[in-house]
Amino acid sequence: MDPHSTAQDVHRCDLCETAIVHSYCDFCHVNLCKPCVVDHISDGYLKHAIVPFKERRSNLVYPKCKTHPHKNCEFQCEDCNNIFVCSSCTASKQHKGHNFVEVAEVYKTKKEFLKKDNNELENHISPSYEKITLELEQTLANLDVGYEKLTATMYKQGEQWHREIDIIINKMKTEISEIKKQHRAILQKHLNQIKQLQSAIKQSLLAIREIEKSTEVSSTIEYSSRISEFSKIPPKVQVSLPTFIPKPIDREKLYSLFGHITPLPTATEENDLSLSQHNTSVREPLDEPKLVTTIQTGYENLRCVTCLNEDRIWTNGWTNDIKCYNIKGSLLQTIQTKSGHFRYDIAVDSDGHLLYSNCLTGTLNRVKNGQTKKLIKLQGWRPGQLCVTSTGDLLVTMFSDDNTQSKVVRYSGSSEKQTIQFDDEGKPLYSGNSYTKYITENRNHAICVADYWAGAVVVVNQGGRLRWRYTGHPSVTEKEAFKPCGIATDSQSRILTADRHNNCIHILDQNGQFLLYIDNCDLENPSGLCVDNNDNLFVCELNRGNVKKIKYSK
Repeated sequence: MDPHSTAQDVHRCDLCETAIVHSYCDFCHVNLCKPCVVDHISDGYLKHAIVPFKERRSNLVYPKCKTHPHKNCEFQCEDCNNIFVCSSCTASKQHKGHNFVEVAEVYKTKKEFLKKDNNELENHISPSYEKITLELEQTLANLDVGYEKLTATMYKQGEQWHREIDIIINKMKTEISEIKKQHRAILQKHLNQIKQLQSAIKQSLLAIREIEKSTEVSSTIEYSSRISEFSKIPPKVQVSLPTFIPKPIDREKLYSLFGHITPLPTATEENDLSLSQHNTSVREPLDEPKLVTTIQTGYENLRCVTCLNEDRIWTNGWTNDIKCYNIKGSLLQTIQTKSGHFRYDIAVDSDGHLLYSNCLTGTLNRVKNGQTKKLIKLQGWRPGQLCVTSTGDLLVTMFSDDNTQSKVVRYSGSSEKQTIQFDDEGKPLYSGNSYTKYITENRNHAICVADYWAGAVVVVNQGGRLRWRYTGHPSVTEKEAFKPCGIATDSQSRILTADRHNNCIHILDQNGQFLLYIDNCDLENPSGLCVDNNDNLFVCELNRGNVKKIKYSK
């Protein structure tokens, strides 16, 4: 057996390498048995620190200085990327005038972080993952049951169709029986008429034969011929059998009439754990929102605004140019689009590049270093409003070429990742037309759409399932119907939407509850909205062509 290790892996003395450890030198970092303690401190070195083995490493183990190997690095130089230095290094020319921090203080701070992290991992994060794991396992266990119910619902629809077809067939059978009766009655009536005439002809033949045999003068002279009567043969009644004309079966139409299977959502929904980490500070609404500045853009039909940063915004109307202004109202840059009058929307991607949709060409475009590149060309659909998500995806509202359908599509790069169009009952989530549907993403990854024509803010979760609808508040919409235009969210997950006809901004919480409205900044026909990182609101005034910066939270 190896004397230095056993199955229990007992700690041994580092000096004699045989005896079981009893003590520890916190300065030299060696294990010691009782007899070897005396030998270890016999060199007279004053910095030895002998402690019980279970209390080892109570003193800090500093890294050795590379320049002065006999010294420990008890400092970090803040001017040299926090490299470890010893006391001799701090006095050297190389570090003259530099700022130093004690390693012990950094160590202490980091230990506090470690303690907090350990507590957070043990008490919050790890249980959250366990909960998620359990929920996923339960969902997987119930997956077959769910799909069996789905299939059963489909079969039930099929059985209903079979019943309806049987009803149709039986109804047609009854119709055929009725037609057959009519057909038979017509033929029978005609047959009866012919038989009556046949009988009359037979009677005439018998009478003629009797007269021919007879020698009586009177019967012969009184005979009246009926040849002219019988020569008028009745017209032949022609009654054709009815025919069944089957209509060609249109499988595509049958498929659409039979039902609709909603697409499988592939996105993920934010967990409460992440939400608690994001919400780092609370900003309550101001009692009285304040107008900070007004930027005049010169547009006659100002539709959209998006923040490039805290100092710059992009704007556009229904023209072929997109303008960038600073907060002071100075025009910094103008981009000309290739097509004529421009619609619909603009956004800024995670790299700070401008994105814009063009309804006329059916394209989504990016402007980088002054060069415009087509990212996506839609087929059968026209792009509307845009939103860049926190993960860098692009959300696009769009409507069909025939103006009968609307949907939201998520793109990752140029690849379609998700389509949101119907609720759980297969009903459209959005009004089917080309009216504006501004879109934004909330901090909980909910997707918020201001559906102007429907008069509603429609909010779905990240997976595309309907969460709620907001159709206005009586205190605001008593004069004019609620018709939301622009929409934006802030750091508190509040949702702001422009009420164009009532000249105000509605503010809702993340669950769709009305909080307050902004109507004191002389707003006229508010349309596009955006909120910067400091929760400053930028509002487009449609007809005036102004962008107003409003401070509404503390």
